[in-house]
Amino acid sequence: MTETKAWDTYSQQKPDRRPVNASGDTTWFNWTQYPDHGPGAEVLGVRPGSAVLELGCGKGGNLAHLATLGAHAVGVDVSLDQIKAAGARWPDMQMTLHRTEATRFLEETGASFDSVFSVFGAVWFTDPAVLLPAIRRRLRLGGVLAFSQRPPIEGCYGCQASYINRSEDEDPLVVKRWDYEPDQWVELLTEHAFTAATARVLPAPPGPRKVGTLLVRAHG
Repeated sequence: MTETKAWDTYSQQKPDRRPVNASGDTTWFNWTQYPDHGPGAEVLGVRPGSAVLELGCGKGGNLAHLATLGAHAVGVDVSLDQIKAAGARWPDMQMTLHRTEATRFLEETGASFDSVFSVFGAVWFTDPAVLLPAIRRRLRLGGVLAFSQRPPIEGCYGCQASYINRSEDEDPLVVKRWDYEPDQWVELLTEHAFTAATARVLPAPPGPRKVGTLLVRAHG
C-alpha cells in the first residue's frame, strides 16, 4: 500500500506530457529524461502486430506511440492515478492497461511478448532477482527486453532508497530502486538466460545538465 501511495503521489507531481514534440508529432518515444533526445522506438524492433509490454507505463505516452506503429500494446502500472491518466490522455489508442504490480502481472498472465520495456519504470524499482526471471518466461524467443534509468552514483549499487516528497507536514514516501553499473547489468541479464545483452550510458544533450541515461538491451 505504501508503494502504491508513493506512485500515486508521484503521478500528481509529474508534469503532463507535451502536446507535440519538437518535430510536431503527437506521439513519440523517448528513453531519456531529456525532451527530444536519444534513440526512439527502433531500440525495440517493433513491427505491426508485435506484442509489446511496458512495465511501469505511467501516463502511457511511449506505449501510445507503439500503438500507432501497429503494435498490440499492453501497459502495467501499480498506480491507479497513472492508469486513469493514460486512459484519459489516449482514449482512442488500442492499448490494454492493467493496474497491478509488474511481477504479479508477469506471473499471472498467460500472454507472451515480442518486446518488454521500461522507461524509468518498474525495472528500476523491482528486485532484478525476482523480475528478470519473470520477464524471461514471458519474452518470446529472440524478443527484446530494453529499459532505461539514471546511471548509478559511484559506489552506490544494489538496492537504494528513493524519496517522494509530499507536503511540508508529511514525511516523504520511500520506494526502493536497484542501481548497477552497465557491466553489472550485462552480468545480471546473462545470469538470467538473456542473450546479446548490452548496456551503455547515453550522454546528456548540450547544456548545463550532465547526468546521462543508462540504456540496457538484451534478447530472450
